[in-house]
Amino acid sequence: MPQVPLTVTGTGTSHHFLVEVASTGEQQQRGLMFRRSLAPDRGMIFPFAQPEMATFWMKDTLIPLDLIFVRADGTIANVAANAVPMDLALIPSDGPVTAVLEIAGGRAAQLGIRAGDRVSWKQ
Repeated sequence: MPQVPLTVTGTGTSHHFLVEVASTGEQQQRGLMFRRSLAPDRGMIFPFAQPEMATFWMKDTLIPLDLIFVRADGTIANVAANAVPMDLALIPSDGPVTAVLEIAGGRAAQLGIRAGDRVSWKQ
């Protein structure tokens, strides 16, 4: 998968990541499944062609993740923190989104990333 720089900007803060872009259906279905680790400055972005209600789960995902749901204007709708590995519970967006960013579990809280912050990457 291609990798691109991504920035999350909040009030007076910027956090930089290098993310894989899961742009095909197959890539999005697999996501970060079966990975045993994820570096603190890495992640995966799941872009959608149109805004939609997104629902993710952690089936076959071995590590905890923070799921960051991104609206069409680039602002964060909601953050699902520390999603439990292997859990089949559905994790929904709070409204229509055009992307979901996955980073290592606990990083969003550690960096102060929250709803209303802005996500930008080369699309």
